[in-house]
Amino acid sequence: MKYTKEQRLDIGRKLYSGELTRRQAAEIYGISEQSARDYMRLYRDSEQLPPKQAAKHSISAPSFQTPPAGIEELESMTKEQLIQEIVKARITEARLKKGYEVKGDGTVILYGNKNIK
Repeated sequence: MKYTKEQRLDIGRKLYSGELTRRQAAEIYGISEQSARDYMRLYRDSEQLPPKQAAKHSISAPSFQTPPAGIEELESMTKEQLIQEIVKARITEARLKKGYEVKGDGTVILYGNKNIK
């Protein structure tokens, strides 16, 4: 659908203020999520507002220190800690497949040009 500039600004205001998400705006107004984002930028620029800050995720970046020793330690972890351990394991696995490893002090060990699986 074709919207007037005033309608676009109104949609952009709702997006900028958080009344709607881009997905909700796309469904309600029959536009793409990219168009919804453009409408929000149009509103922001017309009102000379700062860009919206990206939402912070509750899970922090994994800290690569010592891995858990045994099952008892895993059982005592919270859900977020378990998720971090899974992320670290997957990153380590992907690095090994590409032929290198990173030690705790940041040292990179290359295993040659061949993938190891």
